[in-house]
Amino acid sequence: MLFQQSDSLNNASTISVPEETEHHVSKPQHPYQVLRQLPADATPAQQDSAIQAVFQPKEVHYSSRPDTLHLPGQDAGKGLNDVTLPKYYKESFFSRDSLFHPELSGGRYGVAGDPVPYSIHGDNFVTGMLLGCFILALIAFSQSRSFLFRQAKEFFYTKRSGTTEVSETSAELRFQFFLVLQTCLLLALLYFFYTTIYIADTFVLSSQYQLIAIYFGIIASYFLVKTILYTLVNNVFFDNKKNVQWLKAQIFLTSAEGVALFPFVMLHAYFDLSIKNTLIYFAIVVIFVKLLSFYKCYSIFFRKIGAFLQIILYFCALEITPLIALLVSLVMTGNYLKINF
Repeated sequence: MLFQQSDSLNNASTISVPEETEHHVSKPQHPYQVLRQLPADATPAQQDSAIQAVFQPKEVHYSSRPDTLHLPGQDAGKGLNDVTLPKYYKESFFSRDSLFHPELSGGRYGVAGDPVPYSIHGDNFVTGMLLGCFILALIAFSQSRSFLFRQAKEFFYTKRSGTTEVSETSAELRFQFFLVLQTCLLLALLYFFYTTIYIADTFVLSSQYQLIAIYFGIIASYFLVKTILYTLVNNVFFDNKKNVQWLKAQIFLTSAEGVALFPFVMLHAYFDLSIKNTLIYFAIVVIFVKLLSFYKCYSIFFRKIGAFLQIILYFCALEITPLIALLVSLVMTGNYLKINF
């Protein structure tokens, strides 16, 4: 069986055209006529060999004479070699459609849906940051409980002159500095919540993290500038011991403010607490902290003097004025960075 198939393939090239074809070489023939002269059991290879033996490809020579068969009054017809398309084929309604041009980007068909609004509980970065702050605060609190209790006791207890003071360790100072930074971060997040609800939800920045970072920088600058102003003024009118007591009291109040704000930031971010209730609680915390600052300022600097007008001017100039400047700066920053449609 295999030998017979091999012989049939070898004989495919030796098939000769019938004598009738050889005698009439000048007469044009069709492939159908050649195939009819082959045996009925001829293989496709044999049929192809027979056709190639009869028909030889030749170069086509087109006429160079002008075409005179066009209609009167119309332009002469184009040559066979002219393959350019008319203008109405090139500039059609679908000429720039991606289905007709694979080199163009297809894009998206249909109507785009409404994008999912940004939510803080779906932000992995902010969630990880808040969770990290919570874990670090718990670890630091477990190791510095005595330090916090001592500061709370000294805040409401006025020491007598000549009393020995316990200095803070480096670990306790780092813990307190961490709480101050946490307060700045929580205040930045609170104002970010307020901005996205009451001001705008789209900004010229490429990411909402940049807006939070800008708010964080403004609030941190507020605490830094306020500390510098207190230091400059207090060094002129009061002694060094009172200035150190006031600085410790300010750091303690700032740290306590962040600890008090942390639960409500978490409730608003992950338990859908309304922004109205969050802002009311924030206002209560800020007012309470300012009252405590006023009390500590009076007990340290003006208790023995008894000048009520002086403490009002002192407190308004160094506490209320920077706070108003902070609020104005935050509002102007939010309005400047939002996208106006």
